[in-house]
Amino acid sequence: MSACRGYLIDQIERLPNVEIMLGTEIRELLGDQALEAVVVEDGQTGSRRTVEARALFVFIGAAPCTGWLGALIDLDDHGFVKTGIDAERAVADGSASEAYARRAVLETSQPGIFAVGDVRSGSVRRVASAVGEGAMAIRLALESMNSR
Repeated sequence: MSACRGYLIDQIERLPNVEIMLGTEIRELLGDQALEAVVVEDGQTGSRRTVEARALFVFIGAAPCTGWLGALIDLDDHGFVKTGIDAERAVADGSASEAYARRAVLETSQPGIFAVGDVRSGSVRRVASAVGEGAMAIRLALESMNSR
């Protein structure tokens, strides 16, 4: 667990009006003009319940879902995808294969494969940043295709 994530969890756990529901999926948001309740489903039992709520905070991105990548792309020690200069270093130290060493800022250790948002090592983990990175990745991918 990263120090930042530990700090956030500690702060949130101390709030008397907050319930942390690990292993739970949101199935429905209820309310006419504003949020009134949330229907949640327990991931282990499948049971559903309605929880009165006027606010909802969803914390995602703390643990990347990159296991399916296998050894295709170089990851950092926490499983986040290395990009840019970090991907170049992975190639240089031999932990990634290489056709060319120079990497675009969002490019992974595999030429022409880009990573953005929470999965990227060093990401600021904000929606707006991920959207901007996505737009940049499209441009960089097009430039990469045109330069070959």
